[in-house]
Amino acid sequence: MTMAFTLAACAEMLWHDRPMEWRVKRLTELGFQVGLWNWPDHDIAMLERSGATFSIMNGYLSGRLADDEGAEELLRTARETADVGLRLGVARLNLHGTGLGEGGLPVTPCKTVTGAMWLKARDTLERIADLAEEKGVVFTLENLNTAVDHPGVPFARAEDTLALVSAVNRPALRLNLDLYHAQIGEGNLVELCRKALPWIGEIQVADVPGRCEPGTGEIAYAGVARALDAMGYDGPVGMEAFASGDPEDALEAFRTAFTIRRP
Repeated sequence: MTMAFTLAACAEMLWHDRPMEWRVKRLTELGFQVGLWNWPDHDIAMLERSGATFSIMNGYLSGRLADDEGAEELLRTARETADVGLRLGVARLNLHGTGLGEGGLPVTPCKTVTGAMWLKARDTLERIADLAEEKGVVFTLENLNTAVDHPGVPFARAEDTLALVSAVNRPALRLNLDLYHAQIGEGNLVELCRKALPWIGEIQVADVPGRCEPGTGEIAYAGVARALDAMGYDGPVGMEAFASGDPEDALEAFRTAFTIRRP
């Protein structure tokens, strides 16, 4: 008997020579849900017609967690994004500690996170959860890494995002636990998943180094998948990764890693 997790893939990172309509259609044909980034980059009417199931997309356009001005902007653009998410049936709307600009760099970099910033971030996320409950959606908070991809992002470590989400502790706010980022920043992935399990909304994966599909780097994703199955995780797993070669081969490597074979 085999069991596959609910699998999704980020359409933004695959088939860069193809239009988004083609990518979304092909992922659906291959049996994957679809991940997106910023909705203004896309034809929303086309996405509505596509028949795709959208696992996740960015849940805001600008703003920050930890200061008054940034929080108001985050809430404003999150409200607008929630309406788009409802049109598309997006399961999870994703947040970061601060808005990301070109190349994934923070629009407002931060070197030191103060106690006051922690308190403000928690308050902002409580308001996000209020908005989510009002709209009938779910937001997630994603961990990132500051060593390679996102220097200067506050609340980047998985231990930070877990602390915030567990402190709010409401079903409308979950973790987007990105194991690629966590491997670079923290490691000990299986125990991290076990500790975060009650608050995980989605798990995202890519291998290290290179941010390509499972099997191209140092993470034993088949082992991680078995551990997730053993601990009872049955939520979605999304590949937010580049393809080292042919994208369809990359997707099959991902599917193979997250297919559990039982006696």
